[in-house]
Amino acid sequence: MSEPAFFRTEIWHPLSVHFPITLLLLATVIMVVALFLRGDQKLFWQKAGSYSLYAGCLAAWVAIYTGDMADGIVSRKICDPTVLKSHEVAAFNLAYLFTGATVLTLSLNIIKLYHKPLRVLIVLLMLAGTYFLIDAGHNGVQVVYQQGGGVNVPSSDCNGY
Repeated sequence: MSEPAFFRTEIWHPLSVHFPITLLLLATVIMVVALFLRGDQKLFWQKAGSYSLYAGCLAAWVAIYTGDMADGIVSRKICDPTVLKSHEVAAFNLAYLFTGATVLTLSLNIIKLYHKPLRVLIVLLMLAGTYFLIDAGHNGVQVVYQQGGGVNVPSSDCNGY
């Protein structure tokens, strides 16, 4: 009998990775929309986008941490470890880009400054991060579904279930 699924550390990564995907994509869309609004609507959507960005950035670093925990287990099971490495590189790129956007957003929000060129730069960083988010997701899907990374294959008679 194998250990319960919760104690398999490679399971923690797919549990944690969906939060940053959702939050960072939502934050990017909201911040793009906020660029074209005025007045109170602009302020509301910028705050909503900022909070989504903060939570998503934190969740991205948690996903990287859990991905590092799964790496040692998954890399031994797959045929092409270069896909796993590409997944990791894209994940770090997106985390750095969204962290940069987070730092800029925090600094603008703390000093209560609206600076259009910096807001545009934040959105550009987020759009570049979104590219790497999609790339990391694509490579992650290849690791799991094409190479069986992190997948527990049951015996032919399904003994143990």
